[in-house]
Amino acid sequence: MAPNATIVKIELQISDMDRHYYAAHALTLAQHPSETQQRLMVRMLAFALYAQERLEFGPGLSSEDEPDLSLRDYTGDIELWIDVGQPDESRVRKACGRARQVVVVNYGGRAADIWWDKNVAILRRLKNLTVLDIDADAVEAMAAMVERSFRLDCQIQDGEVALSNDRAALTLTPAVRLGVGAQAA
Repeated sequence: MAPNATIVKIELQISDMDRHYYAAHALTLAQHPSETQQRLMVRMLAFALYAQERLEFGPGLSSEDEPDLSLRDYTGDIELWIDVGQPDESRVRKACGRARQVVVVNYGGRAADIWWDKNVAILRRLKNLTVLDIDADAVEAMAAMVERSFRLDCQIQDGEVALSNDRAALTLTPAVRLGVGAQAA
């Protein structure tokens, strides 16, 4: 854990009708001092979208060679590598060489678009890569939900994500820029 990290505890209840996955997760996230609440909540959203029993958070911003989230098989090989934000294209290429499937959960409004435009030609060639975009307004609304300890309900159906707690509710739809069912722009 990073020095002076803020610990955020989320009781996450997931009802994913698309994947038939229903579970409660007690998440304890270390928020690095340089990590925004927006990034923290996008990490949580990535967890909810791909939740499985063995999905786990990586060591965080302090480790450049590890994913933000990963799913490993029983031999330790990486089945799923998830990065949040706008990783360097060389990092994405390395991840695609190390993992069976790689997902980049891109957010940040105009910065996300600039990253995509700069890297699309290279990323398009990576057959095991999915790139999702999260709308900037939705990210801000998720960040407003953050408390040191809170409960969050997440319902996923037909690609739409509904998040709610006792203070707020929002609905968002991750846009697939690259991956199954998407055509690279």
